[in-house]
Amino acid sequence: MTKKKITIKDVAKQSGVSITTVSQILNGKYRQFHPDTVKKVFKARDDLGYAPDYFARRMVMKKSQTIGIIVPDITNPFFATLVKGIEEVLFKSDFMSILCNVDTDDEKGIKALEALNHRGVDGLIVASSGVSMGELVKQEALKNIPVIELDRQSTSQIKDSIKTDDYLGGKLVANLLNNLEHHIVAVLFPESSSQNILKRLEGFSANFLGDVIYFATDLTKSSGKKRVSDILLTEATAIFAANDEIAFGVYAGLSDCGKKIPEDYSVVGYDDIEMSSYIYPPLTTVSQPIFELGQKTANTLIQRIEHPEMDETEIVLPVQLIQRLSVAHT
Repeated sequence: MTKKKITIKDVAKQSGVSITTVSQILNGKYRQFHPDTVKKVFKARDDLGYAPDYFARRMVMKKSQTIGIIVPDITNPFFATLVKGIEEVLFKSDFMSILCNVDTDDEKGIKALEALNHRGVDGLIVASSGVSMGELVKQEALKNIPVIELDRQSTSQIKDSIKTDDYLGGKLVANLLNNLEHHIVAVLFPESSSQNILKRLEGFSANFLGDVIYFATDLTKSSGKKRVSDILLTEATAIFAANDEIAFGVYAGLSDCGKKIPEDYSVVGYDDIEMSSYIYPPLTTVSQPIFELGQKTANTLIQRIEHPEMDETEIVLPVQLIQRLSVAHT
């Protein structure tokens, strides 16, 4: 015999309160009720083994308590830490996430948007260059929900901006290499960069006093490693990578060619992911508050969901240069 599904009506009957009271308490609005009432409702829920039907709740409340997150590469420690910060806040606020890894692939990005559309997410966090806002706004259901697009150029749909001070990050690297009297620097950045990475490059280029040689790379270790053979043909004495992953690849490429850091080349990365302090020599890099960035993003999105008419929010988190052993005076 199939076991009877426990409903909110059963919880209300066992706890001795109304269905409305049970609904409000189980949906997080318990602060307006006496603690004894809240305790009775939660005990009845647990004793009966009640689990909410989220699809039914979506139909009634027009909310799913679900947030979509789109990232380009969850194996990149930056995005893993970012998502961890996001999910910590979501979990505490009774939201769940649907994570989509799209590998900077336009087709995957569009399919991810369609899937999140069909599942009726309450909000969306986009941290991927594989999803364009043009495609985003074509999704009818997504036109009416809050969207935060991290570190990218905003559109009229987006009311809130959460980012780090990437221009300052690039400037800090430029000042460091100026002080160490490097006059030619190889810069490894993607050819088609997102807005935040372009700001890093802008901050560096506007403040470095010597010559800059640009090399197009992907944001990967393998791409950084491949570029080393080209760098060796130049007179560069320092290398600035758009992220730490590229810098790690540069380490491997220089080692394969018998070159030492920082004796032969100074190397600077960006992000300060955990491995930066464990490789040898420890990597000089610009530290972003990645976990906090995720937290701030999730908090702002939840506030926007609960208060659609609130004033626009712009948060710029600070960065700092972490000088380790991968740089030296020329």
